[in-house]
Amino acid sequence: MNNKPTYPGFHQDKHSLTMLARVVIDGWLFGFIPETEECAGWSLGQMQALSDKVDAEWDKYSSLPSRLPPELRERHAALYKVAVEGAREKGWDPELGDDE
Repeated sequence: MNNKPTYPGFHQDKHSLTMLARVVIDGWLFGFIPETEECAGWSLGQMQALSDKVDAEWDKYSSLPSRLPPELRERHAALYKVAVEGAREKGWDPELGDDE
C-alpha cells in the first residue's frame, strides 16, 4: 500500500489558489506543463521539481507579473482571473482571518 502523500490535482484542490495550485498555474503559464495537466496524483517530489522550474523562471522577472513580457502578462492575468473565480466558488475568502 502506498501511503506517500500526493497532490489531488488542480481541480480537486481545496481552492484554486493554494501554494501547490499556484505552482500548477505557473507551470501552465511558462509552458512547463500543458493546461490539460492538473498534476493529479503527482508525488510531492514531482511537485517540488515543477516548483523549482517555476521559481527559476520567475527569478528572470524578479517574481513580478508586471515584469513579464506582454504576452505572458496577459496570459498570467487570464489564468489567475479564472483561478480566483474558481476559488471564490469554492468558498475562498481573500481576507486573512485572525489565525492566518
